[in-house]
Amino acid sequence: MSLPQEFFWGGSIAAHQCEGAWQEGGKGPAIMDFVTKGSKDVPRAITATIEAGLDYPSHQGIDFYHRYKEDIALFKEMGFTALRLSIDWSRIFPNGDDAEPNQAGLDFYGSVIDTLLEAGIEPIVTLYHFELPIHLVQQYGSWKSRKVIDFYLTFCETVMRAYDGRVKYWVTFNEMNHIDPQSEHSDIFTYLVAGLKYSELQNKAQELATIGYNMTLAGVKAVRLAHEINKENIVGCVFGLNPIYSYNCDPENVLKGFLENDRDYYQIDAMCNGKFPRYKLKEYQAAGLTVTITEEDQEDFAKGTLDFIGLNYYFSSVAEPKEEIGGEASLFGGVQNPYLKQSKWGWAIDATGIRYVMNYLYRRYELPIIITENGLGAQDVVEADGQIHDDYRIEYLTEHVEQIRKAVEEDYVECLGYLVWGPIDLVSATTGEMSKRYGFIHVDLDDKGQGSLKRSKKDSFHWFKKVIENNSEEGVE
Repeated sequence: MSLPQEFFWGGSIAAHQCEGAWQEGGKGPAIMDFVTKGSKDVPRAITATIEAGLDYPSHQGIDFYHRYKEDIALFKEMGFTALRLSIDWSRIFPNGDDAEPNQAGLDFYGSVIDTLLEAGIEPIVTLYHFELPIHLVQQYGSWKSRKVIDFYLTFCETVMRAYDGRVKYWVTFNEMNHIDPQSEHSDIFTYLVAGLKYSELQNKAQELATIGYNMTLAGVKAVRLAHEINKENIVGCVFGLNPIYSYNCDPENVLKGFLENDRDYYQIDAMCNGKFPRYKLKEYQAAGLTVTITEEDQEDFAKGTLDFIGLNYYFSSVAEPKEEIGGEASLFGGVQNPYLKQSKWGWAIDATGIRYVMNYLYRRYELPIIITENGLGAQDVVEADGQIHDDYRIEYLTEHVEQIRKAVEEDYVECLGYLVWGPIDLVSATTGEMSKRYGFIHVDLDDKGQGSLKRSKKDSFHWFKKVIENNSEEGVE
């Protein structure tokens, strides 16, 4: 068994991190338009209004809105067979609850999709990648309201019908499991997912339970809708997952690692198993929390199961043990693994972890997996001759591709593709920086928003082109 010939090779991008043009083409203001630039050490600020003198990276992005044909041509040159991109809800319905869609927004994405198809690149469309119209937060309280589910489905139906026959692969949500990362970074992640600050929630546990349920329900409803519109549609949901290892083989620590590892899986259980999981409902009941599940909801869960699972994988962590160790904190809770190196931004580099999660997902759900994000954020150096020698990125990706091959060939995991995060440098969602670069393609733009926006190829561009030609890293020098 080896990687199939129809295996997708490509990348993933998100509208709020690359498009820019935040007030062009009839677009309304969305939640990420109110988030300033930060850094590894300085959290991004979230403002109620657009404040003069502050830097909001989404406003310019990397100007994909005007340069998408140039960028797609570079993806084609690399040999991409798929690109995951998001449709910004606020470009289609500027307020989220508008009676009619914005035709200019539909035309823009229609042109992007057509450009991809002409280049032989399969569009994989994410319907919600942290791009919620701000009006839905201000007027309805975001996903705390079931009305937002209805508005989301109207948006989904509009774009699914507009691009029917041109888009076959759909993703309902990106990383909604990160609504409660249980770390000092909670504000930015809860805001990314729902447009709400964790620190300002009045009844945190109940509100997070409600939001988590409503988004999960919206996801299965969107799957049913997509299948009703076209039975050929293939619909998945993307989750950001990292293995959480136990600190040691002390049974209490092993159990703690298992429970912490499983904490993010209740939404996947609900979307794959045809019902909202009983263990989660009992957990809510014990904590005095309530979610309302109607008979219609139960039917939606039963008939709206996923066709594939999207996996965003970057790092692993270790569950904090029962004994005090004073370990360095990891991004989503727990502590850093002393056996692993870290990126400059404190993300553990663990290629074996991607094989671990692929096996865990496939054996639990027996659904095809697409690696929808994987990459290394690093500070690249542009040499005097314009070259960028990013051997560290090539090494990181080579190790991960090898583990994916092992998962497919040795563990019999069904994997449909490998999409690298940030095939072109774009704005970091967590920090707002440009200096945290992931791409095969360099964009001349610095953290102050200065630069020509010129695109240029890194060494990794040529390496990934050979990987695609060989349908793996084997045979690549």
